[in-house]
Amino acid sequence: MFLYILGLVVFYYLYRWFREIPRVPEKGDKYVYITGCDSGFGNLLAKHLDELGFSVIASCFTEKGEEDLRKACSGRFTTLHLDVKKNESVDKAAALIKDKVGARGLWAVVNNAGVAMPSAPCDWLTIDDYKSMLDVNLNGVIAVTLSVLPLIKKARGRVVNVASVFGRISPGGGPYTVSKYGVEAFNDSLRRNMVPFGVKVLCIEPGFFKTTMTNWIVLGKNFKQLWEKMPQEVRDDYGHDYLDKVDVRMREKLDKMSDADLMKVVSCMEHAVSAVRPRTRYSPGWDAKLFWIPMSYMPTGFVDWLLLRKAIIPAKAVY
Repeated sequence: MFLYILGLVVFYYLYRWFREIPRVPEKGDKYVYITGCDSGFGNLLAKHLDELGFSVIASCFTEKGEEDLRKACSGRFTTLHLDVKKNESVDKAAALIKDKVGARGLWAVVNNAGVAMPSAPCDWLTIDDYKSMLDVNLNGVIAVTLSVLPLIKKARGRVVNVASVFGRISPGGGPYTVSKYGVEAFNDSLRRNMVPFGVKVLCIEPGFFKTTMTNWIVLGKNFKQLWEKMPQEVRDDYGHDYLDKVDVRMREKLDKMSDADLMKVVSCMEHAVSAVRPRTRYSPGWDAKLFWIPMSYMPTGFVDWLLLRKAIIPAKAVY
């Protein structure tokens, strides 16, 4: 019986692997719009798709990001400035893309732009802290998608949304997981809405990878700034040494948890863009596949115990 089940599992993965090999033809005629290309996944994906022959439209927040990409890529490559928080910037980019792609439409948009700060326990934050991140990570994804959706429908193309494993489970406080849960919900509703139009909507859910979003030197500075501007009453709840304890823990753990091979994520993004039969969801990273995603299906009480059993306890905790 065990060998029978094992054989079925092996057959399933071989079948899936073979089924997912074919790639779309005529890549040079297919335009791909990527947000957040200054660094990290977006930057690598833009270069990778350009090498594969796609006509890439890479949006950056900085002029330096645009300039560096233009130097590194082919003559087909296009860059533009984009601030996903501003509707006028999103609309201007969409108008430029419409002129660029013409009647063929837009093959894909990859919503990669995102931020990880501010991140801290919920009672350290204000509603403005939540709004600032949601404007990028969630509202920005929605705004960019809707701005080019008519062009994608024309091409019967695809929308690729970069969420996170923290759109499936929320291990800590702050707006990051809230924004990624929102991306997951938008992704699911849009996917079902677009089925009649032949548009594929796909989701990338990475685990921990070594980017600026998991760099504790950067995150730690923001964490300290939030601590220093908190009311004294809240600081007293956590204790005067709480910040130092978190700093020691994160320096020990975050680097070990984060995978340095960013191409694991980029390969999933590329497959979502270029495969004839892409997957609905991708979960790059062994921590995503073996820890976070399985945990998201476990009973809530067990997950709470698992995540809290080694947490740093506030000074005035009552348990």
